[in-house]
Amino acid sequence: MQFTSLTDADLVLAYQQGHEQALSVLINRHKDKVYTTLYVLVKDKYLAEDLFQDTFLKIVKTIREGRYNEQGKFLQWAVRVARNLCMDHFRRTKVQVPVTLPDGTDISSIFGHSDLVADEIERREVHQSVRQLVETLPYEQREVIVLRMYADLSFKEISELTGVSINTALGRMRYALINMRKLIAEKQLVLR
Repeated sequence: MQFTSLTDADLVLAYQQGHEQALSVLINRHKDKVYTTLYVLVKDKYLAEDLFQDTFLKIVKTIREGRYNEQGKFLQWAVRVARNLCMDHFRRTKVQVPVTLPDGTDISSIFGHSDLVADEIERREVHQSVRQLVETLPYEQREVIVLRMYADLSFKEISELTGVSINTALGRMRYALINMRKLIAEKQLVLR
């Protein structure tokens, strides 16, 4: 059976029917986005790896127990499981969350940049500035930026994931952008 061409829903069903390879395909299909979301939220490679394993253990257990409700949104569900595990960790440790991507670059890289070699120094300075701006935001605002810009979730998905209304998610993004603009003006930054 060729599992790589199956939808997420079909892979879940195949796994429930005893095809272990279906789970491997499902995990490999979504591991990068789930891991990166975790890493962006916790900014610690080892903690992100631990939470990643916990996330997929919880996913496997839920599927095995027949409690997974397929709605065509496996990735969003997986990200929600990961985020919830992060929140549990933060509640236990009460850690402030910085914003950095798994490869060590800051979140500002999601805003796009020129790939020209001559622009590399300027790009790094812009990234550093944007990262510092994002890190000054309240957690809820940082979280919306990360989920919207990196995980590419819609505001509806963000609202479901964070347990707030769509208007609240939109408001958090709006306030994050307003706060960043104020800081840019105060610090007289030039972001190109």
